[in-house]
Amino acid sequence: MSNSPDALPDSAPDHDNVDAALENVEHQISLFWRRARAISNQLSREVHPDMEPAAYGLLTIIRREGTIRLTDLAMVIGVGKPSVSRQIAFLEGLGLVSKEADPLDGRAQAIRLTPKGEEKMHQVQDARRQVFRERLGEWPLGDLQELARYMAKLNATYERDGFPQDGPAEDLRD
Repeated sequence: MSNSPDALPDSAPDHDNVDAALENVEHQISLFWRRARAISNQLSREVHPDMEPAAYGLLTIIRREGTIRLTDLAMVIGVGKPSVSRQIAFLEGLGLVSKEADPLDGRAQAIRLTPKGEEKMHQVQDARRQVFRERLGEWPLGDLQELARYMAKLNATYERDGFPQDGPAEDLRD
C-alpha cells in the first residue's frame, strides 16, 4: 500500500459523492421550504388578510384532529403554550375557533373549529388541492407515490429526533 497523496482509500470517491448528494438534498429542501412558506403566507391571507401562517397551521391541525386541548396543540407543533394561546385568541376573535372547557378536565381548554372556520378551511384547502393538481397532476402516479414515500421516510427520520408524529399518510392531505 502506498503512502503517496495520489493513493486514496476506496471510500473517498463515495464519501465525496455522498457529500455532494447531501448538499443537493439540503439545497432542494431549502428551496421547497421557502416556496412552502410563501404558499402558506398566501393561504393564510385567503382565510383572513391579517392572519399569520402560524395561525393557519393551527387551523389545519384543529381541522384534522377535531377538538383538541390547547396544551396538546402546542405539543403537536412544538411551541410553547403562550404562543399558541395568542394565535388561538386571534382565531377566536375572527370567529374561526371556539374554546370550551375540556369535559375531562374543566381547568383545561379544548379548541374546535366553528362552522365559519370549517367553511373557510374547506374553501382554502380545496383551492390548495387544486394548486397541487395543477402542479403535479401530470406526474405519473408511480412518481407521486414515490415522492410521498420518500417524504414520509424523511419525516420519520426527524420523528426519531423527537419531532411530533403527524399521523398516518392518508391523514396528511390537509
